[in-house]
Amino acid sequence: MYWSPTAHRWKSIPPAQIGAARSAAAEVNNSDQVSSFVRGKPFTQQEIEAAIDQAASRHNVDPSLVRAVIKVESNFNPNAVSRKGAMGLMQLMPQTARQLNVVNPFDPQQNVDAGVRHLKKLMESYGGDVKLSLAAYNAGAGAVARSAGIPRFGETRNYVKRITALYYGGTAPGYRILSSPVQEPVRVQRDDRGVLHFSNTD
Repeated sequence: MYWSPTAHRWKSIPPAQIGAARSAAAEVNNSDQVSSFVRGKPFTQQEIEAAIDQAASRHNVDPSLVRAVIKVESNFNPNAVSRKGAMGLMQLMPQTARQLNVVNPFDPQQNVDAGVRHLKKLMESYGGDVKLSLAAYNAGAGAVARSAGIPRFGETRNYVKRITALYYGGTAPGYRILSSPVQEPVRVQRDDRGVLHFSNTD
């Protein structure tokens, strides 16, 4: 069972997705480097912030967009594993992680760098169009091509909407990341109780 934020209720996990998650978990556990990390090396907020800023600068992608993607993908949890088997902060699928030469998808430096490289490649493919790039990040470039735009999948449309709302602060001045940043970067702080708070998101 899992909580669906869109349906606002508990839903059963389809058997196929359980299998995918178990397969991804088995793949992760078969790697000595990854399994040792999964046993519990914690990362600080500062380390995660540094990984984001460094990867964004290295690949010339707006760090505010990277933070918005991470917020929606994993809620800044470097140990996140989705029902489909996506891993880490930017929720890399095992095949994508392999293609991007990621040894440990739960390491923020490796995960964010690979995720930003993947996002940058999509941005270049779609002429800097943020919405199409996000749709391809979520549903795959094939789905975007078949739909000649954002696929009509509810999950993908909601995904694009949530990230662009965070990134643009609820406005839509255009969808070109190649222009100057639209707003101050999304910032994350953890209070004394360990609760994450986000600023510059509206």
